[in-house]
Amino acid sequence: MAALHGKLSTKRRRTKVRRERVVTAVLLTPFAVLALAGGMQAVAIDSASAQGYTYNPRPARPKPPPPPAANNGQMLVQASEVNYDYNNKRVAAVGNVQMYYNGTTVEADRLVYDQDTKRLRAEGNVRMTDADGKITYANFLDLSDDYRDGFVDSLRVDTAQDTRIAASRADRTGGNYNVFQNGVYTACAPCKDDPKKPPLWQVKGARIIHDQTDKMLYFEDARIEFFGVPLAYMPYLSTPDPTVARKTGFLMPAYTSNTTFGSGFEIPFYWALAPDYDVTITPRITTKQGVLMQGEFRQRLLDGAYEVRAYGINQSDPAAFGANTPGNRDLRGAVDTKGQFALNDKWVWGWEGVLMSDRAFFLDYRLAQYRDSWGTFLNQSTEATSQIYLTGVGNRSYFDIRAIHYLGWAAADIQGQIPVVHPVLDYSKTLDQNIFGGEFSYKTNLTSLSRQTAQFDPVTTIANTTGLCLNTSADPAARLPSSCLLRGVPGTYTRLTAQADWRRSFTDPYGQIWTPFASLRADAIDASISNQPGVSNYLLPGDTQAMRLMPTVGLEYRYPFINVQPWGTTTIEPIAQVIIRPNESYAGKLPNEDAQTMVFDASNLFSVDKFSGYDRVEGGGRANVGVQATTQFDQGGSVNVLFGQSYQLFGLNSFAVADATNTGLDSGLAKPKSDYVGRVSYSPNSTYKFTTRARFNEATFNVERFEAEASASFNRWSVSMIYGNYAAQPDLGFLTRRQGILGTGTLKIASNWVVSGGARWDLEANKINQYIVGAGYVDDCFVLALNYVTGYSYANYGTTPTLNHSVMVQIGLRTIGMFAMQQSVSGAASGMFGQ
Repeated sequence: MAALHGKLSTKRRRTKVRRERVVTAVLLTPFAVLALAGGMQAVAIDSASAQGYTYNPRPARPKPPPPPAANNGQMLVQASEVNYDYNNKRVAAVGNVQMYYNGTTVEADRLVYDQDTKRLRAEGNVRMTDADGKITYANFLDLSDDYRDGFVDSLRVDTAQDTRIAASRADRTGGNYNVFQNGVYTACAPCKDDPKKPPLWQVKGARIIHDQTDKMLYFEDARIEFFGVPLAYMPYLSTPDPTVARKTGFLMPAYTSNTTFGSGFEIPFYWALAPDYDVTITPRITTKQGVLMQGEFRQRLLDGAYEVRAYGINQSDPAAFGANTPGNRDLRGAVDTKGQFALNDKWVWGWEGVLMSDRAFFLDYRLAQYRDSWGTFLNQSTEATSQIYLTGVGNRSYFDIRAIHYLGWAAADIQGQIPVVHPVLDYSKTLDQNIFGGEFSYKTNLTSLSRQTAQFDPVTTIANTTGLCLNTSADPAARLPSSCLLRGVPGTYTRLTAQADWRRSFTDPYGQIWTPFASLRADAIDASISNQPGVSNYLLPGDTQAMRLMPTVGLEYRYPFINVQPWGTTTIEPIAQVIIRPNESYAGKLPNEDAQTMVFDASNLFSVDKFSGYDRVEGGGRANVGVQATTQFDQGGSVNVLFGQSYQLFGLNSFAVADATNTGLDSGLAKPKSDYVGRVSYSPNSTYKFTTRARFNEATFNVERFEAEASASFNRWSVSMIYGNYAAQPDLGFLTRRQGILGTGTLKIASNWVVSGGARWDLEANKINQYIVGAGYVDDCFVLALNYVTGYSYANYGTTPTLNHSVMVQIGLRTIGMFAMQQSVSGAASGMFGQ
């Protein structure tokens, strides 16, 4: 062992060169190491060549290094031998050199420190690992002892963010700037089988400059290559280094076009004002309408976050949007905001808000709320939602209250027909302790809404073609129950519902399962219905107050029979349910806002109340009877079959009473004996699943409703298909049978490549009306998606949706950016959007 101090004593000079073989460590006073690579917090490059330069990664040394020295200003060195040159004041460590200093490790074949020049040189198979996990490989490294200056030859840097930089030479100046000559940058990992192979993408630059203070990367004469083939050239490119989550600067540019505003080009500017808030300014320069200004402010607080977005334009040619459209005005704009905050670990509150100069603004300019609403088939959102809410979730309870305002922005929307909800409240709780040996729960719902104008929908061909159900129709036969449904009631409607439920199960010595249950529901209703034309044909106008009480008792019986065979176990289970309750009060005489959907199938055969909402409540005595059989195979797989029917035992059949929306009619429950419902599910293994659901006419056994669904999922591909066949429901406005097939599928053609597609075939019209075909590539550094899509959209504020054909492309380079482009091939809008 030999100890060496920063200032060598001349009194000890006896020979010019002294050698000692060292197996242990050498402690040195600090002479500031390895500044160059240690300062690079940014980017990583790959092992590919930089402008003809190639650097091959070296494997880690097999000998594990000893634990790093403490951060005490001393350096720990270990090598095969140490040479002391007292005359020239140099120390050289030779052979498997390992040096540890303040969390940084350097490994090399040879390491030399010159005290006069205060330089440290590492030679041969240099590998430097800093405290952040960044690794620098090089053939030669030369650094000053104050970390400010130095250079490295033939280097590669691997960062903790899985990025890589390779260069023929790197220089460090001023302590803050690293300049890579003939550099290559990528966020893709090297190919395991062939490290010399170019990565999927890389950016080459004559110089790559890393500013450690601003944490920015600057590329000069930048070329973006894919698999070594140049595809794009930029004289100048800058991006935050990979350690930066937020950085002030310009974001990806975007291009979009439309017949009304022409071509639009925008470059967002992002301003990171503070660690907890930022601003993005995005001017869009259009060729026909001038400059559309867009701004976004975001802030994150200790208990939540919020954002505000604003838009505004003084249009140069308002008439381009049409003479009688909302867009025909000089000044247009909007403000939208949203936020959410936590009160504690169980309660959150938040809001969404939208305010527009006119309801067509988002559609006309293809803005964020419009674009974000695109679904799988480009079904655009036709309304903006403003709401404020409070939500709490407990172990066995749930609370939610919110007030909602909907703004319809489609041309077919009549704003006065859209309800304003103020508020809707839901609360439910299940008690931890048993009551009379059974489970006790209760729930509450409060709904209050208002609507300015009645909404009528046609249910006959004549009404549909002659406009009888329009509010503007002057025909005396307009808005009659025989021709129209009253979907929305004008005025104010408030309902408070409270319900308590109790249930307990017993199993007798014979294996029979008995489940008595009881519930008590109370509704308090206050309605102030406007006397608009036609409304009195459905409901009594004026003020109405009503109290509705529905006590219910019932018993459910199950008797499972189990048969065990060498190949599996079969359980056959007869099920019977008897429900006793009075008639529904005010059946069909009150508004129905939340219970307009009624589908009777095997899923709700044994539901005590089969209505979908609170505005209707099932009354009268009823029996639900069925049988269920399940077979579980020992080798895997199962079959489940359910078949049954519902009977009205006594009292008023709620489903046979027409209300303003005819809910319950044509449902299969409006008769003393309901239609038959059944379900068959077969799953031979985890790969395949088949399910059919059907409703059969009680008298003729004709199929009234049928669905068949099949899916298969393998390692490389999956497919699913749904077939639906629905009989006409003239009381609900469905005048003809509906029949169609929806199919989707994906195929993984390689480790990172996937192709997918979907289509909907209208069998009655004998045409495919919606489909999507696409392909995508995803890995740890690159995303590519290409889709050809058809979907219905509103173009230029049209009154009816039109079928739009579009091509959508999305490309993403990790740490660089992502952009998407949508191009219509049927004459509608197109655009490119960046992030």
